[in-house]
Amino acid sequence: MLDRLPILVGAGQCTHHTDDLVDAHEPLALMEEAARAACVDAGRAALARRIDSVRVVNVLSGVGNDPAGALAARLELPAGERLYTALGGNAPQWLVNRTADDLAAGRVRLALLAGAEAMHTLRLAAMRGVGLTWMRGSSRATTIGDTRQGSHPDEWRHGAQVPAQIYPLFEIALRAHEGREPAAHSARIAALSASFAGVAATHPHAWFRDAKSAAEIMTITPQNRMVAFPYPKFMNAIMGVDQGAAVLMTTAAEARRMGIPESRWIYLHGGGDAHDLWYVRDRLDYHSSVGMRIAFEEALTQAGIDAAALGPVDLYSCFPVAAQFAARVLGFPSDGSRPLTVIGGLAYFGGPGNNYVMHAIATMVDRLRAAPASFGLVSGLGWYMTKHAVGIYGAAPPARPWERPACTLRQAEIDALPHPRCVAIAEGRARIETYTVLHDREGVAHEAIIVARFDNGTRVFANVDPDRDLFATLEREEMVGAPGVVRTAPDGRNRFHPLSG
Repeated sequence: MLDRLPILVGAGQCTHHTDDLVDAHEPLALMEEAARAACVDAGRAALARRIDSVRVVNVLSGVGNDPAGALAARLELPAGERLYTALGGNAPQWLVNRTADDLAAGRVRLALLAGAEAMHTLRLAAMRGVGLTWMRGSSRATTIGDTRQGSHPDEWRHGAQVPAQIYPLFEIALRAHEGREPAAHSARIAALSASFAGVAATHPHAWFRDAKSAAEIMTITPQNRMVAFPYPKFMNAIMGVDQGAAVLMTTAAEARRMGIPESRWIYLHGGGDAHDLWYVRDRLDYHSSVGMRIAFEEALTQAGIDAAALGPVDLYSCFPVAAQFAARVLGFPSDGSRPLTVIGGLAYFGGPGNNYVMHAIATMVDRLRAAPASFGLVSGLGWYMTKHAVGIYGAAPPARPWERPACTLRQAEIDALPHPRCVAIAEGRARIETYTVLHDREGVAHEAIIVARFDNGTRVFANVDPDRDLFATLEREEMVGAPGVVRTAPDGRNRFHPLSG
């Protein structure tokens, strides 16, 4: 069974940073370039003809009805399996874990995993009024993975609609849980972010390579406006990039048969997947993640190591709180003193839709080839700290076959956890559990999202009446735990009215 150990044998990446639409690349072209680079990286440029499964990560910037089939056609591959994932930044690592299962079971011999985005080109074209041929007749047909929408109508109604509006709720809850003053916490996450920016500056495929300092990242300027407190623009994932990445996976036995040098092999030692209680409104709290902890535990347990044995890691970092949550699970510091990324994070390397983690995996392959005694870890997450995937990698072979326990039992444990009941409409005295202040594109505060708890433990989403002084107080002082009264407004939304004391 050791002959069926899943391995990565090739990795490729590409970044096209141009404002000239004539030279722009559509997502399929970026995937093709990355896939061909992965074949060359494996030491066998003609390897493509052996690929029997093409697995494409969900694309946001436009693909046809069958993106995996279209990529296979571009590469002139023989007939085989064609798969396309659901939305989620966990998708690349989840796909690696699933592909490892399929390889170990003999269902696949050589798989190509690829993804790409061309959001930079898409936005330029929209600004210039230029039509893009690849967008005609495109669709987002999904075939594998969890396809549920990430938001509940109660969250949506109160303005918690996109990641930039929701992740700050976790950040402020974490700040309050750790007992840190708002200004001190902002400085801390700016230092963490600067450590990510420094790594991106050294990566040849990073979108931003200017190594922003902590002072630049936390200072509010017209170029670095506040988006949703406490995150200015420089702490937000940047999706306006044109980037592609791909990896090739096979088994040890097939790699020998195909003549792929063992110096190119990187083994997958462990994989974990889990999701939290699905909607943000139902989470146990906002300063931790049970699903993330279990996904990490499963991967480390399968690999037979603990976190102290890890070398390079890439912890998903759409926003600073995501990396902090993961660092806490691993017992790592999150003040920038311990490297937590190999590529630089979604705010600095670039956030190519769902495919960021494929770049992290591709880079990890290179890092571990250069340090064959090390173990590396890559994590991904989807939606709003909801879906989690973790992989443990190493150049040395595991001592036992690839066997992952069924995740259904542990997932059932998560799904059955008692949790606060969230109500759509409620009135009465409550205290703030977490919050954020939203700013418009000019940087002006215009709304606050409040999550509050009544004395009986019931949770409710709410907003506040527009009040510049209140917005300033929410950003200057620790307001978690502050008392108030919730009333239902004529528009059907709950309103939180702070009380003194």
